[in-house]
Amino acid sequence: MNNLTTRLQSNLPSFVKLVEVGPRDGLQNEKTLITTAEKIQLINMLSEAGFLSIEAGSFVSPKWVPQMADSAEILQQIKRKQGVSYPCLTPNIKGFELAIAAGVDEVAIFGAASESFSQKNINCSIDESMQRFMPLCEQALAKNIKIRGYVSCVMGCPYEGDVPIAKVVDVVKKLLDMGCYEISLGDTIGTGTPLQTQKLIDALLNIICIDKLAGHFHDSYGQALANIFAAMQMGVAIFDTSIAGLGGCPYAKGASGNVASEDVLYMLRGCNIESNIDFDLMLKASSYISNIIGRPATSKVAQALCR
Repeated sequence: MNNLTTRLQSNLPSFVKLVEVGPRDGLQNEKTLITTAEKIQLINMLSEAGFLSIEAGSFVSPKWVPQMADSAEILQQIKRKQGVSYPCLTPNIKGFELAIAAGVDEVAIFGAASESFSQKNINCSIDESMQRFMPLCEQALAKNIKIRGYVSCVMGCPYEGDVPIAKVVDVVKKLLDMGCYEISLGDTIGTGTPLQTQKLIDALLNIICIDKLAGHFHDSYGQALANIFAAMQMGVAIFDTSIAGLGGCPYAKGASGNVASEDVLYMLRGCNIESNIDFDLMLKASSYISNIIGRPATSKVAQALCR
């Protein structure tokens, strides 16, 4: 390794953990129902590819998210690989109880840094959402179930525009106080830029350790990879990614999917950063789900390799 490479890599992590959110965050908005067997196969392929954390489902009302109605069956039938976590979203105590009955090993709760988005997304204020989470977190901690926290709209809201950093800091602090071991920062509409990303992380380091922060970037404005690199320069080493670039948000008009797992892994490999993920097996999973939903992956890497 020459001196230039050494200097460039000195501020980057040697290992980055990718949290694969495709089976939940990616598929939840698909109009055509994906069968339970197909979802199980996708999760099993991602496990074999080497992902250490894979969102397996969401225990929300089937009325609002019909695609996630079979989360209990999926959680019970997937081939669990040792050392791999399969978190599920649990928005309230009822969802948490259903997840526990299905054998969940980690749960995720989600708040927002924007009042308007909180009302549109979960039909309550930010403070009300925190009140809902408190009994859930108490039970999870009592049962030694890990809790991951999500914060939406950390760098922009589709209804309010810019979101003050102080609001993000406040929500992150509340989630930490409730027992979340890790906080995922969601650029829900993808408007964030590298400098914004670093300013936000710098402010958060006053209340949270860097190893408890994760990045969740959407690529609506083509900034996701740049923001991930900027976050890595600050020491962040956990990122949410979605196979084939699946995803989007029904409450954020125009927001594209999550950053594609393939594109992030390609960048990590080019930076000599380990991830535990087999590139070829990941591409097979991307091709599999793209064929199931009937459209090509939005991943630039997958598109380039297809050509």
